[in-house]
Amino acid sequence: MRVVFIHGPAASGKHTIGSLVSAKTGLPLFHNHLAVDLAKTLFAFGSAPFVRLRAGIWRAAFFEAATSDRSFIFTFHPEATVEPALIETLTRVISDVGGRVCFVELLCSRPTLLKRLESESRAKFGKLNDTALYEEIERLGGFRFPPLPRPFLSIDTEILSAEDAATRIAEALRDELRDA
Repeated sequence: MRVVFIHGPAASGKHTIGSLVSAKTGLPLFHNHLAVDLAKTLFAFGSAPFVRLRAGIWRAAFFEAATSDRSFIFTFHPEATVEPALIETLTRVISDVGGRVCFVELLCSRPTLLKRLESESRAKFGKLNDTALYEEIERLGGFRFPPLPRPFLSIDTEILSAEDAATRIAEALRDELRDA
């Protein structure tokens, strides 16, 4: 079993690329905002109950997938309200059943990120789309997060289109599964 763990900053293309990888591989996409949006229905973003609920949803999803031998795609935006040890916990849940988490890092420059933040699609999905708010969160350290495990693949989304990035991830995953 494999988890394709796509991570990167806001507006780097995680959901778009994850959706395309899902279409190419048949793996379900467990997008970060599924848990975030659910937790936000009850609690303010970043509050202690929000953080506990979101982490609990992620842990439960990883555990159920692992015990069901269900591979999937997960998207993640590293930010300060996530307990860094949670990533190790999620990874261990998968590795304990003989699975592997394949970290895929999405990169893009800050100017491109700020430009993408204002897209209508981000507003439609209730995602952060205010550049002034983004810069304030950044200034306050809200996007600080320790480095994630070494990526299986790093993709610059300014160089590759979403479609090409998804193709590259799907091909690398197929190669990895074949060689396993």
